Amino acid sequence: MRGHNQLNGWSSDENDWNEKLYPVWKRGDSRWKSSWKGGRVQAVLTSDSPALVGSTITFAVNLVFPRCQKEDASGNIVYEKNCRNDTGASPDPYVYNWTAWTEDGDWGNDTSEGHHNVFPDGKPFPRPWKKNFVYVFHTLGQYFQKLGRCSVTVSINTANVSLGPQIMEVTVYRRHRWAYVPIAKVKDVYVVTDQIPVFVTMSQKNNRNSSDETFLRDLPITFSVLIHDPSHFLNESAIYYKWNFGDNTGLFVSNNHTLNHTYVLNGTFSLNLTVQAEVPGPCPLPSPRPPKTTPSLVTAGDNSLELREIPDESCHITRYGYFKATITIVAEVILPSLSLWMSFTPPSIPTEVCTVISDPSCQITQNPVCDPVPLELGDACLLTVRRAFSGSGTYCMNLTLGDDASLALTSTLVSITSRGKKHKKYKPIENSPGIVIRGKGLNVFLSHAKTLFFPGNQEKDPLLKNQPGI
Repeated sequence: MRGHNQLNGWSSDENDWNEKLYPVWKRGDSRWKSSWKGGRVQAVLTSDSPALVGSTITFAVNLVFPRCQKEDASGNIVYEKNCRNDTGASPDPYVYNWTAWTEDGDWGNDTSEGHHNVFPDGKPFPRPWKKNFVYVFHTLGQYFQKLGRCSVTVSINTANVSLGPQIMEVTVYRRHRWAYVPIAKVKDVYVVTDQIPVFVTMSQKNNRNSSDETFLRDLPITFSVLIHDPSHFLNESAIYYKWNFGDNTGLFVSNNHTLNHTYVLNGTFSLNLTVQAEVPGPCPLPSPRPPKTTPSLVTAGDNSLELREIPDESCHITRYGYFKATITIVAEVILPSLSLWMSFTPPSIPTEVCTVISDPSCQITQNPVCDPVPLELGDACLLTVRRAFSGSGTYCMNLTLGDDASLALTSTLVSITSRGKKHKKYKPIENSPGIVIRGKGLNVFLSHAKTLFFPGNQEKDPLLKNQPGI
C-alpha cells in the first residue's frame, strides 16, 4: 500500500482476517443462493462522485430485500402484511428475528462478546453494537468496517487519493448465531479529479425546448453555472467565472454564477466557460536557506523564514473547471395566436384556466395547457388567455374554467389562416351545449375574442356569442 493513498481511519488489507467467523465466498459460489431466506439480497452502491481532489466523497449502500420482506423499527426482517410472493404466506411474521436472539443471551452476555462481537480483523464492535449487518468497504488496498442496518454511508477525504477512476467494493454480512454469513457483494467506480466538475443550464423566455441548445436572436439567454460540490469543499473559496460566448463580444469575468447574454446574429456559436477557484489551504514549507555570511546584515525581525511559517499566513491552491457547448441562434418565428378576454362575476372567481387545442373532430389532442388564474384580477375581473397555433388550419378548442367547487366548459371551432382575409370567422361546434357548469358558485361569460397574427392586426368577430352565466 502506497503512503500517498493512505486513508484516515482505514486499515491495510494485509491484516489478518478471521475467515472462520467471516467466511469469504467468491462470485459464483453456490452458497450465495442459500445465504438469505426467500431469495437473494441485492446491495446498491452509489456515491457523489466525481470528487475534486481534497474534498470529501460519500458512499451509500442500500440493501434490497426479496419481495414481501422489509426491515422493521427494531431492525428485524419481517414479512410485509397483505403481500404474497411465490412461496405464499408465511405463518411466521419474521424472516430473521434478531431481537429474540439477543434476548436469548446468544449475543448480549459478556462471556460470548469477546468471541463473535468483533469485526473480521478482530477489533471489537463499538457500543451500542446491536445492529445486524456488518459492512466491509475496500479500496486502494485498505478496508473500513462498519455496523449498520439496511443502509449505511461512509465518507473519505480525497486529499491523498490518486487522480483518476478508482474501485470501491463492499461486502455485506448478516448475523447468524455465533458467526456471520455473506449476503451481498457490490462494487462501483468513483472518480477523483483536479478539475472542478461544472455544468451549465441555459434558458430563454419564449423558448419551450432549451435542451436542443437552439435559442432566439435578440432575446437574452440566462446561463447558470452548477458546480458539483456536495461536500461544500469550495464554500470558503473565491470563485470567478470567465465567459467567452463565441460572438466576438470579448471575455466576460464575473463572480456571479448566473449571467445573461444576448446574441444579435443568427448562426452557430462556441460557448466556453472557465471557472477559477482560489481554495484556501496550508502553506507549503519553505526550502531551507544557507546561513548568511555577514551576520551584521541580519537584523531582528528580518528573518523571512520565520514570517513564512506563521500559521495565519494566507495561502491557497488554484483549481479550474471548464465547460464547452455549441449553441444555435435563430430568428423568432411568430406563430398565429388567439387571445381571449374573459370577465367574471364576483365573488365566484376561477382559480385555473385550461385550453385544449385539437383537430377539427376534437379527437386528437395537440396542445393542452393549464395556467393558474392570478389572484389579483383588478376591479374589472378580466382575464386574458393567449394561445399559439402551429400553423394555419381549423382547430377545435376546449376552454375550461374552474375553482374548488365549480367547473365551466365550452368548445368552439377556430379557423386560422395566415393569408387572405384579415378577419377570421369563428363558429361554435354543432350541438355544443355552450357553457356547462358543474357545482355552484362560478359565474363566467366570454365577452371578447381576438386573433393576433402579426403586430397591428385587430380581430372584430367574437369567438363565442355572449351568454349569461349560469
